[in-house]
Amino acid sequence: MAGINKAKLTETDIISKFILPAVIDAGWDDMSQIRQEVKLRDGKVVVRGQAAARKKVKSADIVLYHKPGMPLAVIEAKANKHEIGKGMQQGLDYAGLLEVPFVFATNGDGFVFHDKTNPDALETEISLSDFPTPVQLWQKFCAWRGFTEAQLPIITQDYHDDGSGKSPRYYQLQAVNKTLEAISLGQNRVLLVMATGTGKTYTAFQIIWRLWKARHKKRILFLADRNILVDQTRINDFQPFGQAMTKITGRSVDPAYEIHLALYQALTGPEESQKAYKQVDPDFFDLIIIDECHRGSAADDSAWREILEYFSSATQVGLTATPKETEEVSNTDYFGDPVYSYSLKQGIEDGFLAPYKVVRVDIDIDLQGWRPTKGQLDKKGETLQDRIYNQKDFDRTLVIDERTELVAQTITSYLQRTDSMAKTIVFCNDIDHAERMRRALVNLNSEQVAKNEKYVMKITGDDEIGKAQLDNFINPKKPYPVIATTSELMSTGVDAKTCKLVVLDQTIQSMTKFKQIIGRGTRIDDRYNKLWFTILDFKKATELFADERFDGIPERIMTAKPGDIIEGSDELDDIINGIDPEHSDNTVDDVEGAAELPGVYDSSTYDNSGNDSEWDDNGSRVTKFYVNGVKVKTLAERVQYYDTDGKLVTESFKDYTRKAMAKHFTSLDEFTKRWNEAERKQVIIDELEGEGILWEVLTQEVGKDLDPFDLICHVVYDQPPLTRQERADNVKKRNYFTKYSETAQTVLSTLLDKYADEGVQEIENIHVLKVKPFDQMGRPVEIVKKGFGGKQAYLDAVSELEAEIYSTEPQTA
Repeated sequence: MAGINKAKLTETDIISKFILPAVIDAGWDDMSQIRQEVKLRDGKVVVRGQAAARKKVKSADIVLYHKPGMPLAVIEAKANKHEIGKGMQQGLDYAGLLEVPFVFATNGDGFVFHDKTNPDALETEISLSDFPTPVQLWQKFCAWRGFTEAQLPIITQDYHDDGSGKSPRYYQLQAVNKTLEAISLGQNRVLLVMATGTGKTYTAFQIIWRLWKARHKKRILFLADRNILVDQTRINDFQPFGQAMTKITGRSVDPAYEIHLALYQALTGPEESQKAYKQVDPDFFDLIIIDECHRGSAADDSAWREILEYFSSATQVGLTATPKETEEVSNTDYFGDPVYSYSLKQGIEDGFLAPYKVVRVDIDIDLQGWRPTKGQLDKKGETLQDRIYNQKDFDRTLVIDERTELVAQTITSYLQRTDSMAKTIVFCNDIDHAERMRRALVNLNSEQVAKNEKYVMKITGDDEIGKAQLDNFINPKKPYPVIATTSELMSTGVDAKTCKLVVLDQTIQSMTKFKQIIGRGTRIDDRYNKLWFTILDFKKATELFADERFDGIPERIMTAKPGDIIEGSDELDDIINGIDPEHSDNTVDDVEGAAELPGVYDSSTYDNSGNDSEWDDNGSRVTKFYVNGVKVKTLAERVQYYDTDGKLVTESFKDYTRKAMAKHFTSLDEFTKRWNEAERKQVIIDELEGEGILWEVLTQEVGKDLDPFDLICHVVYDQPPLTRQERADNVKKRNYFTKYSETAQTVLSTLLDKYADEGVQEIENIHVLKVKPFDQMGRPVEIVKKGFGGKQAYLDAVSELEAEIYSTEPQTA
């Protein structure tokens, strides 16, 4: 373009004036193939005390698609003042997430083309006019992936688009595309591993939709083991199937429908007459999706397997967050290795899943055990067995009323100190325990229950009234119930997006079950400020975090006495507010029996119907003793932190800030130089915030009237800080305003007052001229012209004002 000085153009101008025209001229004229500003991650949530913020993430400038949902290439642009290939590494990062082989870096002069399909010339420089056509890239892509003509009708089938603008996240695209590729190659057993809360059901919907629309699969069965999983799926993600979909009820399979959703209990039973699946031929279904396949289909002798083996000719896709891999049971034995995995850790790092804090509560009888006196009777007159009862016994074979009260009181106090309306799930050992816990919580929360009797509800498999409230509990718009006591019913498949507290008063030895329960809190809901959650652990279940099979790291772990929470303590307040307590250590307890954890469900508390039950390992009903009058004491506390690498550390938010700064600046001089040279201080402020430095939390800890510059100098480099008002006063003493006109002096003096009140960010925004008291001086354009002669002169004056604010020159009288 003649007459245009590229060097002065912004990155946005380079894209609009040079990059997009070059791409469109190459034949990319279908705008559904071009997406700009594609944000692939949401930004990791950083938690400090009760505050949380997202790290800022950059978007891919342009992603090119063969079709929507089928990415081919990434284009990363920079302003022309940069070297042509400057954006390459950034583009490669995005391409890695999308698993595409083509990356183009550009500054508007041409492209550096990274082509993984051509290892002999991996990166070459091409002109703007030589950008590849859609056909060229698609053909190279197909050859790179080894696609055959027979696969293409399946692989290229459109995704479902509801018109809302919602599109699959990058890992959902990967999961769907890899599943279809495997099926198109004739693979009939497929396993997808995706962490709880990452949209497995939505992913399953897109898989089914594309195979169904391609007519590659015509009759599909979605199989689950809990009514809520089937009903949520039918009403929500699967709704677009409309009249083609049915839920199998009454032990009858209706061949008039193509999409069938079924509770596996509705398809089979111990009696031959209950095996409804045998009403149709073994080849009736050609695709079966098994939700939460770790629970049933992994076992050779399960009722699930009975159904799957009957329809053995069908393609079968297993979905799970927690594949079972034990000596007795294995998902991979049946389905094969996963075609795609997306872990809890990845989800937290990407900002799609909520991080969590852990508060471990130690009760003396849990750790030291309790022994009855000789001949002691329980509340029913039964003689107690003379032995030492320990943590695994409590609420399973022995009920101590005082322990139940102490746990309930600890939960109540924690909610009162944080948020009494925070959605809370309390996992108990069985139905009886869940009912007693509900009663204890009701009594301790009488004021809340008086406002609404559904403040605390028992939601278990045997309780129709409680189960009827499950939809209200998981609905963010419904405030009640607030606290749900349960044992098994809510451990999987409950999409409680706003759950902020998960309480563990259940013995958990299965890694599969532990991951599922933790998953109840990992969903994020920005609209309701649900960005993180807390785990309150009474049964040392969170020691499973130390197991190598767990793939997520807690933000922080505190071990406390119940009294710290019930009576209140400075140290607990420190934990809640993110301040480092004086008494903490960086030691890790030994994980008792970690090497012996079986990693399978404890059959004593779970049956395949999804109901809660009380059975021992031999299938006999457990006999419980009930006692009271037992003194329950508390033990010592310990505070622990984990860094992003999963290493145990002990640090305050100040320590965290020092560590984050050390990654960017080696000295005070380097930081000061960068700050003074920055055209806009906001750029540095945003950059550091992106590294997890939360200015709001830091100012609360240090002092609210400090500027970010002084906060860093003081906290990181031990410099005596100046308040914003002190800096403003120093500027006024230098009398440097006198060189400006009267109008300009008034504007700059008012900007200085704005700085003292609100900070440097305020004066860097030209829109400040629209608010009081500037609005009394005229419109912004009038103020700028009258006082400074033009916009650039005004901006130069603001830069000079900032230089004066941060000047170290001596004051003048």
